Amino acid sequence: MQLIRVAAAQSNFVVGDLEGNLERALSAYREVSSAGVDLVVFPELTITGYPPEDLLLKSAFLKRSFECVEEFASKTTSTVAVIGFPESADSLMNSAAVCAGGSIIGIYRKHLLPNYSVFDEQRYFAAAIEDGPLFVVAGIRVGVTICEDAWSETGPILSQAAGGAELIVNLNASPYYAGRVAEREAMLASRAVEAGVPIVYTNLIGGQDELVFDGSSMIVDENGTLIARAAQFSEELLVADLQVPTGADRRDVKRPETTPLAEIVVSSESIGAGSTAKPHIHPLLSPTHEVFEALVLGTRDYVRKNGFSEVVIGLSGGIDSSIVAAIAVEALGADRVHGVLMPSRWSSPGSLTDAAALADALGIKTRTIPIEAAHAAFESLLTDSFADHLPDLTEENLQARVRGTLLMALSNKFGWMVLTTGNKSEMATGYSTLYGDMAGGFAVIKDVAKMLVFELCRDLNTRTGREVIPSNVIAKPPSAELRPDQKDEDSLPPYAILDRVIEAYVERDLSLGEIEAEGFDRAVIEQVIRLVDRSEYKRRQSPPGVRVTPKAFGKDRRLPITNRWYG
Repeated sequence: MQLIRVAAAQSNFVVGDLEGNLERALSAYREVSSAGVDLVVFPELTITGYPPEDLLLKSAFLKRSFECVEEFASKTTSTVAVIGFPESADSLMNSAAVCAGGSIIGIYRKHLLPNYSVFDEQRYFAAAIEDGPLFVVAGIRVGVTICEDAWSETGPILSQAAGGAELIVNLNASPYYAGRVAEREAMLASRAVEAGVPIVYTNLIGGQDELVFDGSSMIVDENGTLIARAAQFSEELLVADLQVPTGADRRDVKRPETTPLAEIVVSSESIGAGSTAKPHIHPLLSPTHEVFEALVLGTRDYVRKNGFSEVVIGLSGGIDSSIVAAIAVEALGADRVHGVLMPSRWSSPGSLTDAAALADALGIKTRTIPIEAAHAAFESLLTDSFADHLPDLTEENLQARVRGTLLMALSNKFGWMVLTTGNKSEMATGYSTLYGDMAGGFAVIKDVAKMLVFELCRDLNTRTGREVIPSNVIAKPPSAELRPDQKDEDSLPPYAILDRVIEAYVERDLSLGEIEAEGFDRAVIEQVIRLVDRSEYKRRQSPPGVRVTPKAFGKDRRLPITNRWYG
């Protein structure tokens, strides 16, 4: 067994902020160097942030990215660092530079390029075919891999182990969705057992547009046992002393026939062997709390990274605006969240009371702007045009559009970002008003189904030990309050059924027949499919929002607006 002190630099890098990312990486490097770390592993595409998308098509961007890698390498000492960057050679490669002693020692290039879900790496990168070289650090042969390389049973990990690797490191930018941490742990355990080597897995942390990277970096031993895990949704330098089986101590596993890989010797002994860095395993959050923290991180980073410091939310007294306000306060602080009550002729006294109670519980300032005069003015302007038509959805939507206009006016005047409050159930079925309640800069709960909204509210109250979300808000039937005695279920199936049908149709891509086979009423399925399909044009115009499910509306699901396929 050979001792090595390793670190996973779970840091929040910003797409396009090359100089800022360089300084973040150097700051982390200095800290782990002072802790006697032999090997520090950064996330995938450290220097550019992930995903850089079409920035990768800009030659000046690529040139400056590599200059930043060279500058980083020039400031390294005895601690070996593995840092991700886009390498512009004959083809563009998703690469990792191994740096120590003031220079780039070698480069590994990613083999497997994901081209599914939110990933489209084949649009930009070419796939590598070389498994090596291996890098000898503290006397241990280290194989480098990048993200998807570890997810496939046919990836380079097995061949690297067969070629002499005794430790594998894996640079990641793995986006969050509910249940993803367990999937990663199972995958890493499988790869470690198959190859008979420990694996150090570093993941990115932070929000980037729709995506949230949750961190949860980890280290597993050669038996697939988890020995260290970083926190979820926060930055951390995960440092651990790792005993690595070498030579005759290596577990005998079936590995593919291969020739030994080339080796680059960096260091023969551990520089941290004189002290102890005990590994620790951060406990995982509960499933509901995990989603809440993902929404908080995604909101905080979207607002701040885009140059805003304060947000404004229309408070209706309903459950959706309540949870969005609570998330915003957690993300930014109560002093940076502004609530606006905009009652109409159909707003119930209870809704105003509930909105005020919520604001008081959260400690946010509110203002009240009644919309009756503006709504009546629009109706008056349209009297002649609508003379031969009875009131219908048009007049209801006018109310939502008046509210949207007011919120955007406040945004323009004070520089506040508008947070919209529509949930996934509404986004799926089009139960929202284009240029009304959909108007804004960020849709916080766009990927959160209605029933999960209820869970988030109950869980928040339980965790905090108080009524952050008023109990009446949770208990009352959901209503848009755009007409007398309106309830959501006047227009939609019950949410307990609706959300399950949406999950089957949208997230699992099941057909009408397959959903019916799961026991749902055919008429309900047909209604939901019609609503989902005909609302694509609305979703295409909605703000981005945090992704918390395996398939969100946006990058994950790309359907044509003009489309005659049904079911």
